[in-house]
Amino acid sequence: MICNIVIEGLIYGIMVLGVFMSYRVLNFCDMTVDGAFPMGGCILAACLVAGVNPAVALLLAFAGGMAAGLCTTLIYTKLRIPDLLAGILMMTILYSVNLRIMGNRANISFLKIKTPFSAVSDFFADRFPSVPPELGICIILIVFVAVIKCVMDLFYHTDLGLTMGALGDNQQMIVSQGVNPQIVRGIGVCVGDGMAALSGALAAMYGGFADVGSGTGVIVSGLASLMLGEFIIRSNRIGIQTLRVLIGSVIYRGIMYLGRSYGFVIGLSSNDLKMITGLLIIVCLIISKRGKKHA
Repeated sequence: MICNIVIEGLIYGIMVLGVFMSYRVLNFCDMTVDGAFPMGGCILAACLVAGVNPAVALLLAFAGGMAAGLCTTLIYTKLRIPDLLAGILMMTILYSVNLRIMGNRANISFLKIKTPFSAVSDFFADRFPSVPPELGICIILIVFVAVIKCVMDLFYHTDLGLTMGALGDNQQMIVSQGVNPQIVRGIGVCVGDGMAALSGALAAMYGGFADVGSGTGVIVSGLASLMLGEFIIRSNRIGIQTLRVLIGSVIYRGIMYLGRSYGFVIGLSSNDLKMITGLLIIVCLIISKRGKKHA
């Protein structure tokens, strides 16, 4: 149980790191995530069916998400459409794009396709029969996500990363320094959506199938995870902020697991999980606002 929660938390935590970049660092409301997330799974599925190496497939999934983010940025900057509407438009377009990527199929199963996760599970099942197969996947994901977090922390300390943070706080200051905010914002949105697509590819690999509808409500769960982390750990240090994003994602997945497994005790079912997510966000926002007033 704990292994499954940690695995899901880390996989979706990559997406939440992308949401953190868009919503917190750049102050950009990017709804493209709901389309970029399943896009990663669709690209992975198309690549695995075609016999492409899984590592290359993951890189292509990341690149596909970045392309989606670039399109959102162009809609926002060149057509002067508000960020929220630009993201919604791109999310809608991506549904058809994802169907095209998977050959007009709504889902593809990996049951007969060997993936890195299934290989790790088989290895642990053969060599260590007393150990849960999910433990190997959990260890690999901890290392993988830790590397991504370290890379993100280093990036935020570069000139470009610091400029992104300043852009989210005060765009006029960036303009006065002779920096083009459209380019900086575009890079951030591209990276954020790329991470969402990478997360979607890993989620599809772990679940054993890719589905074009898997992105429904992902951005809401990402925001809930982000706010849970901020509620638990308060800090201005970027290393702590990215860490609490991942912690919030794991806690959110744990809450969802408890809702699915024991919600019947208070009359809840799996149909109420979206309601739980919405209430979590509302509670976190209320507590955050009250904390600011007392501060």
